[in-house]
Amino acid sequence: MTLQQMKYAIEIADKGSINLAAKSLFISQPSLSGTIKELEDEIGIEIFSRTNRGITITPEGSEFLGYARQVVQQYNLMEEQYIEKKVRKKYFSVSTQHYSFAVKAFVEMVKQFGMDEYEFAVHETKTYEVIEDVRSFKSDLGILYLDKFNEKVMTKILNENSLEFIELFPCDTYVYLWKGHPLADQSIISMEELEEYPCLSFEQGKNNSFYFAEEVLSTYEYKRIIKANDRATMLNLMVGLNGYTLCSGIICQELNGSDYQAVKLDSDEVMHIGYIKHKRIPLSIEGTKYLEELVKYRELVL
Repeated sequence: MTLQQMKYAIEIADKGSINLAAKSLFISQPSLSGTIKELEDEIGIEIFSRTNRGITITPEGSEFLGYARQVVQQYNLMEEQYIEKKVRKKYFSVSTQHYSFAVKAFVEMVKQFGMDEYEFAVHETKTYEVIEDVRSFKSDLGILYLDKFNEKVMTKILNENSLEFIELFPCDTYVYLWKGHPLADQSIISMEELEEYPCLSFEQGKNNSFYFAEEVLSTYEYKRIIKANDRATMLNLMVGLNGYTLCSGIICQELNGSDYQAVKLDSDEVMHIGYIKHKRIPLSIEGTKYLEELVKYRELVL
């Protein structure tokens, strides 16, 4: 297996076509196809599934391409450092479910390292994409939660992708709503009391599943429910429609503002907030610092 073969496979994946990849690489389509076939024979897997309508990446191929991208990126870094003598910024990325405290912890971590020597990225996204980002090495860490409902399925998915979940802290379940909501003054809220108000839930896209929901009690028969894609929209719906969502109770007023609050839900549901990483890859210095900032929010668990 050569570096060139890996680069060719990555180019095909990026272009979505062997023919287009061949043109961009300035080689013939048969030559490129032959090179990829030799690579597949050598590693014992089919990277691309070929049909009359084109190619698709196989699950095994997706895993291979994740590792190949890492190898090629590392080679490019070495080439720039030692051959071209370029000074390249270090890279650190995090993918997370929609948690304002995870973003705030990222901000505090960035402040410690500064921006001169680093390129940072934070992706606040869907559950499936958090897992996929870490699996494909797009992100170093992923932040999500497990509970008694999704734990078995999620753990299976993580194991199949050579990922592991490490818990940071447990949280009771809270109702997150704006301070003008009719139930905001209560010390505890039941699901029955919430029936007349719209439940707000983060949209999970084409990979939608009860197990991928960012809110606990995802199988509950809600009378009214509205899907949203981002935190800003969610907050607007809370004010405009007296909507609510279920959350960990960790409030980050610096990012969400002071017009919202969390009230304990009358339930024994527990969210286990944690992070996912590749099993055989140790934490980087940046990852360790980020987790140190995250753990500080343990003290803010209500």
